[in-house]
Parts: sequence; structure tokens; C-alpha cells
Amino acid sequence: MTVLHAPVGVRSIVTSLVAFFILASSIVFLLDRGQEEQVQMAVEHGRQEVQGDASNEERNWSRGRWVYDNVSRPLYNGLKCAFIFPEVACDKYGRKDVMYQHWRWQPHGCDLPRFDAIELLEKLRNKRLVFVGDSVNRNQWVSLVCMVEASIPDDRLKIRIFNGSLISFKALEYNATIDFYWSPLLVESNSDNPIIHRVEYRIIRADRIEKHASVWRDADIIVFNSYLWWRKQKDDMRMKVMYGSFEDGDAKLDEMEMVDGFEIALKKLTEWLGENIDKNKTRIFFAGSSPTHSWASNWGGEDKNKCLNETEPIYKTGYKAATTDYSLMATAKSFFRTLEPKGIHVQILNITELSDYRKDGHPTVFRRQFVPLTKEQIADPASYADCTHWCLPGVPDVWNEFLYGYLVHK
Repeated sequence: MTVLHAPVGVRSIVTSLVAFFILASSIVFLLDRGQEEQVQMAVEHGRQEVQGDASNEERNWSRGRWVYDNVSRPLYNGLKCAFIFPEVACDKYGRKDVMYQHWRWQPHGCDLPRFDAIELLEKLRNKRLVFVGDSVNRNQWVSLVCMVEASIPDDRLKIRIFNGSLISFKALEYNATIDFYWSPLLVESNSDNPIIHRVEYRIIRADRIEKHASVWRDADIIVFNSYLWWRKQKDDMRMKVMYGSFEDGDAKLDEMEMVDGFEIALKKLTEWLGENIDKNKTRIFFAGSSPTHSWASNWGGEDKNKCLNETEPIYKTGYKAATTDYSLMATAKSFFRTLEPKGIHVQILNITELSDYRKDGHPTVFRRQFVPLTKEQIADPASYADCTHWCLPGVPDVWNEFLYGYLVHK
């Protein structure tokens, strides 16, 4: 048998090629394995980032920008909401531009949970949600009612009940109640009548809260708001705090700064929550400060116009009006932090900065007036324009998207 031998040079070349392919295959294998490990590390890192975002979710929601969206906004038709209040029904009362209804809040790096009225009503089945506070909190209550009532087409299955300081919306099919209770200064005060009160003259009773607390005691969810009434209407404005009672003959009135009164009210509220709240049943929220836009010079306008004829948000990132007091929310947080050792958590709805951008979102003169404004009065926005409350649909819908996100997704 004849054996054919390759020449020595050829054998060397073949041997080298085989060795090269073996080495290359090994390198490819190692690279593939390294890539798999890197992908796995990236996945794990991504999970860590998601977990980190979840722990800071509210902070992420509160930082972002307004995006014009005439496809998914507004979330409801204000003209068709039978429960809307005329003070915030701006398009009904003559506002022609409706751009304010089409802005969507887009947080940086994440999305707000998509609002689902049916899902919220299921979450509220056999439960009671109570908004407690002033007219801005009532603004948010009206917003939430309009956001859910459109999903209940049968008018017989939804009702509104007025009972003094308490207004109730009931979704009968779900046995769900969404209430608003007027308590602008949290504790008992001379402003407890929702119709008859004087904004510029305020007296609180430092040690009395039970009259109000008896209304929200059995609630499953409470949303407090108290900011507007602690702001000074003028630089030298002060308030009175009453200790004791006229009935017992030991009444004493002390005059003090508004912020000191705010701390007294928070102290009493915190004490009551710590002693009475069932932490396994009741979830508690405290809404952040709702900015006003009464000084147009804050964004380069003329103060005499206030916020009249504004049609777009402020676009400057991180804008904070000089007249928006962020310190009151820091004060509230410090009081609520004392409840944590008892297992009671008060979630702040951080809506201040996002609302600060929205100089365009207020009723101005386009709202129901007790006496219709004359042409001359309409032309005098400095005296008659409302730059405190919010048109609906509008900014408070986003506040409720925050609330929905916490209730349904956390």
C-alpha cells in the first residue's frame, strides 16, 4: 500500500491552521460566555435600577415636563360631567382657548400609571375616601369625581349628597364613597363654615380637632390639604390661637405668625393620627402646596394682568416662583415623620413644582360669579381674576393620577 505523505512545508501550514482555528474557537467561546455574563449583569443592574426607581417613585413622578397631548387629554369632558362645580368649569363660563385641557405631565425617566377609572372604583369597592381641607382640596375632589363618574353610564348608580361641610359622591354599584370635608385649618376654627368665613381673619382652637376628626375617623383613605389658608394675604398679617374655651371660662387668645399656627395645627393633627388611626386599615396622604399665579412678574409678565390670557405653561426647567412657599411642606414632613415609629406613614403628594409651571391653568374671570362681572371688571384682572383655583379638566387631574398610582400600583 502506498502512503502519500505531504511535503514537510505543507504539513507545517496545515498544523498551524488547525492550531489557529482551535485557538479562535476558544476565544469566541470565551467571548460569548463573557457577553452572556455581561448581559446577565446588565439585567441584574437593570433590576436594581427598577427597584431603586420604585423606592423613589414619587420623587420621579414629581420631576418632569408638560407635554401637549390632544389625543389622550383631557381624561374627561368637563361639559358632560354632571358633578363639576361652576367655579372651575371655565369653558362653560366663557373661556375660549382649551389648550389648558390638553397638557399631560411626563415625569423624567418614567411614566405615570395610566389612569383606569374602573380599576380605581374596584379598589374603592366597599371603601370610603375622604378629602379634608379647603377649596383647593375641593378642586381636587371635583376632579376625581369627574374622572370616575364617566365610567358609570347609568345615572341611577351615582349620586351626590350635600350635608353641611360634607359633600359625598357615591358609586352605588361599587358601594364606594368619595367625600370632601371642609376643614381649611385642620383643627377647629372660626372658618369652619364652608360658606360664611373671613379669609383675612383667622382663629384656631389649638386643642380642638375632634369635631372634624369624627367625620374622617372611619375612612379607609384620607387626603389632607392645608396650605392656602396659612399664607399671608399681606405682609403684616397674623392670626390668633385660642386655648381653653369660653364655656369653661378659661379662654385665652394668643396672637402669632401664620407659620406658628400651622405648626400648632400639625402637632394636634399628628397627635390625633398617632392615637386613633388603624395603620392596618387607613392610608393617609397630605397634598403638597398648590401654587398661585397672581404675580405675573414672576414669569416676566405684568402684575396688573395676574394670570389672565395665559395659554401655555412656563417652560423653564426647575422654575420655582418667588411667591411659592416650599417650606411649609418641609414643616409638614417633619411632623409626619414622628409617626413612622408607630408604623403610620403619611405619603406626601408632591405636586407643587409641576403645578408651579401652569400659569395658564386658572379660571381667571371665566367662572361663575355671585354677581356677573361687567366689561370694566373683566378688564381689571388684578381685582377679579382667580389665579388660585384650577380649571377642570386640568392640573388637579394629574394630582389624582399621582393618588391613583399610589392606591392601585403601590
